[in-house]
Amino acid sequence: MKEAGLVLETKIDGFNFNWDLEKGQFNFEGEDSVLFWISSAMKSFFDTIEEISGKETSSLVLETAGFRQGMVVGKFFKDMNLHITEVANIIPRIYASAGWGKFIITNVDPAAKTARVRTVDSWEYKINREQGKTESGTFLPGHFAGIFSAVFGRSIWYKKESDQLAGHEYTELDFFPSSVTVEENIHDLTRREESKKISELEKLVEVRTLELKQLVKEISSPVIPVLDGIVVVPLLGRYDEFRSEELVDKTLHSLPKHQADCLILDLTGLNQSISAYTVEFLSKLAAAANLIGTETILVGISPELGTKITETNFNLSKFNCFTNLQHGIYYALSKKGRKIF
Repeated sequence: MKEAGLVLETKIDGFNFNWDLEKGQFNFEGEDSVLFWISSAMKSFFDTIEEISGKETSSLVLETAGFRQGMVVGKFFKDMNLHITEVANIIPRIYASAGWGKFIITNVDPAAKTARVRTVDSWEYKINREQGKTESGTFLPGHFAGIFSAVFGRSIWYKKESDQLAGHEYTELDFFPSSVTVEENIHDLTRREESKKISELEKLVEVRTLELKQLVKEISSPVIPVLDGIVVVPLLGRYDEFRSEELVDKTLHSLPKHQADCLILDLTGLNQSISAYTVEFLSKLAAAANLIGTETILVGISPELGTKITETNFNLSKFNCFTNLQHGIYYALSKKGRKIF
């Protein structure tokens, strides 16, 4: 090792290491590098990515980062015009000297563009072991896929044949031409995440819809027994199939309970929102009430509302109609021979 003031230099297996302590720089083969503790600092880094991103996303992030980093390494060797067999011999030595672990590259076939990589005690394996995982990560497989993609000049992907974390002596990866790309993997994950969110939103909407329907059921168009034998039902807003059926069912069950012989439907809250469907349901409600011996009285019909009703061919002559609720109650009482003093 050479020392020159605060600059230290050494060569290991033909590779240059250089420390400039004054500048705070560490160089490996002339490039700025950095050293981290694997089982503590780097583990914390990996744990944080997984904590924030989730297991599936963090795996893709590391795989993609490894692939793109491998492309940089592969392009470096390709620009040197080295044959793939030379690259396969150099990489394990470089990575061993950098503390990446033991790598053996075999079965390199330039024509078929295939190769096999065996790893033992890699830095990723050590991190995954400290994390308590039972399956090794995706950074290094993606990394070598990137290297071979750059060197072979086409998209290369991998298949894990054995895994050191699963109890094997080493991790073995086969690399081969494939249409799989990291971009497609990212898009696939995005689509899965979007589909998951849509599904969650649909479930949330379904729950909220049921809650809303229950709320509407509880507060919409209450059945109010105002006096003996007289029930008032105020109609509010628009009535769809759900609201109308709910009201008919609710009203018909309440009339016998209150021994009602007069049902007063207050249309004041309908305003201009009455439709042919609303008129049809009013006719159905009145006819059903009549079958159980209850007379239907309509109140709250303004001139504008009356015009809207006549446009729907609804026969108002069948009902006693009044402009306000007070007059309707007076009429119902008079039929019973009673009045309010």
